[in-house]
Formats: sequence, C-alpha cells, structure tokens
Amino acid sequence: MPPTTPVTDHCPHRVHTPPAVDESEVVAPGSPTPTPLPVPAPPVGGAQLADCGVVVDPTAGPVPPALTSAGWLVADLDSGAVLAAKDPHGRYRPASTVKVLLALVVLDELGLDTVITPTVEEWSTEGDSCGMGPGGRYSNRDLLTGLLVVSGNDCAGALARQLGGVEATLAKMNTTARSLGALDTRAASPSGLDAPGMSSSPYDLALIFREAMSDSIFRSILALENYRFPGYPRRSDVPGDEDHPPYLMHSSNHLLLEGYPGMVGGKTGYTDDARKTYVGVTERDGRRILVVEMFGLTVGTNSYWDQTKALFDYGFRTPSSAAVGKLATRTAAVTTSPASSAPTTTPTAAARTVAAAGTDQPTGWSIRILIGLIAALAAVILLLVALRLFAKR
Repeated sequence: MPPTTPVTDHCPHRVHTPPAVDESEVVAPGSPTPTPLPVPAPPVGGAQLADCGVVVDPTAGPVPPALTSAGWLVADLDSGAVLAAKDPHGRYRPASTVKVLLALVVLDELGLDTVITPTVEEWSTEGDSCGMGPGGRYSNRDLLTGLLVVSGNDCAGALARQLGGVEATLAKMNTTARSLGALDTRAASPSGLDAPGMSSSPYDLALIFREAMSDSIFRSILALENYRFPGYPRRSDVPGDEDHPPYLMHSSNHLLLEGYPGMVGGKTGYTDDARKTYVGVTERDGRRILVVEMFGLTVGTNSYWDQTKALFDYGFRTPSSAAVGKLATRTAAVTTSPASSAPTTTPTAAARTVAAAGTDQPTGWSIRILIGLIAALAAVILLLVALRLFAKR
C-alpha cells in the first residue's frame, strides 16, 4: 500500500501541535499548563502562507508525490523566496532541529575555547549523546560540534549550564526566535526532547536555519562528516573500568555521508511525539536550496531521506522567479501582530527593544515639555541675576 500524505487543508495544527503519543508533555503537579502561542495575523512571510495545504507557484510544476511529512517547506536560501510549502505555519514539535536555535545563542554568548568538565546530570542525559564522561574535559567547540554533528543531548545540557541554566537558556532561545520572526516557535527544552509547550513550524525552522547559515563557524561544523571527540579517564568507582580514548563521531546527516550532490549541511531530529524532522541546505550551480520537513516518517520502501532528496531536486527545478512567500528579515519580523482571537503573551525583551527604538521621534507632548524646561531655566537665570544685583546695593 503506497504511503499516504497527511491531509492538513483543514488547519488541524494552526494553534496546537499534534496530540502526544506518550507522557513526555504531561505538566508536573503544581506547574502551569503553557498556553498556545498567538497566531500572527497576517501570517509572517505573506498571505499565501496562511494556507494549511500545499502552497505552490503554478510555474513550479507538481510537487513530489508520496511525501509523508505533515508540514514541509522549500526555499531559496539567498533570496529568501519560499518556493513551495505544505502547512508552512502549522505547529509541530521540532525535536533536535531546535538545537540550531541553541547553537545561535551559543555562538553569540560563549567562547568556544573555554574548557569545562561535565556534571553527572549532563553525561548521563537520555537520548543521543556526544559521549561525554566523568572527569572528561571538553571545549565549547567540542560541545557545539557534538551538538550539531551527532545531536548530543549531553552537550546541550553542558552548554545550557554555561548560559545560566535551563530556564535562562530557554528564555534566550525564545527571545532569539522572536527577533527572527519565528512566532510559531517555543523552545521548551534546550535539546529538543519533548516538553510541555514545545512548538515550531516549517517556516520558523527555515528562518532559524537561514540565520545560522550566515555564521561561518556554524557552516563549517555542519559540513563535517566526522569529528574526533575527546575521551575521559577510567572511573575508579567502576571495577575493571579503563580509560575511554577519543572516538570518531559521524554525522547524523545521512545525505552528507552518502555524498548527495551539493549537500552543504543539515540537522536531523526525532522523538516519538515529533516523528522525523529535518532542515538542510544543498548548493548547485551557485544556487542554495533550503528544505524543511516536520512530522514525517519512513514508510516501507519510501525512505524519509529519499523524500528529502525529492524536495531538494524539486527546489532546483523550480524557476528562480517562482515564489509563494518570503522568509522574513529581523526588521520585517516585528511588523506582524498576534491575532486578536489568539491568546496573548508578554512581549519579549527583543520586542520591547524594537518598540522602544521606534519611539525616538519627538511627539507633541515631548515638544511642550522641552519648551517648559527651557522657560523654567530662563526664569531661574533671571532670578539669580536679580538677586546678585540686589546684593550689590
């Protein structure tokens, strides 16, 4: 039976992510349940991106068949033109693709030559791991590389600790997302493990990845097929344990390892609730195409990687003049307001900064105040002169 493409034309994920299949997003007793993020109106990137089904320019031709991702997007990385998409602003869990957002904060705030020793909580973190161990010494460059190359959750924890802890890191990640116009995104864990309120969209992941690709360090790390990650000493509390030497980690980006033509780099993700997610860029003949996939699966012989390649090939076939929307810039991102029918949130620090920057033009009241201050100063000067003349008599 051929794989079925999920139907999203009725906008089932405009506000909420798909239902969880496990208890990873159950709110702890006494903790508040996160409210849904506001739905921007108009949508960031253009009116056509409000559609929840397939959005395509007629000049681009039919999209690839048998795509199992509920949401996907194809864009020109350099021009920012969205070439085609399916449910571009649908809310889905990003899984480990949210590590790209964490990488942006790390590159902005941490020195990559700083060396740390991991905590027990960090080197024993669940899920994909860089392979840190007790007593090991790792530079932030090692941690950032492990974060992006093998999607190490242990590396995410160690980086978050240096950024002020989990809550401070999430606040920084979410502020960065808002500044980019990624208004469907709420990071609820630094690693991408499912947590209450976690959300992103194909459009948002494209914005975040595009921003990261402007950084030369990020690009160089994503281009690595492998990396020698430091080891750690033997554990004295484990009988018979031996030293753990450095090992050669290999990229989780299968398209890079198989030599897919023009592959620049990409980031994978998977959890039971998020299913497969991916964001990456390929370059051919001077044109760079960005692809995002969310809530996807491999079904039988229909490999998820084959679907990814089909979307890249489709992007390169699409005329450069085709467009159904635009990837927002930081300046344009702040012009979109939440829909009045959606729940509201407290403005982020970035939004407050932009709002303050937009009020530097004098208003009628500010001019009146200025005139009043000048008049008061003149009165004080006249009084002082009068007192001085009176004193001389």
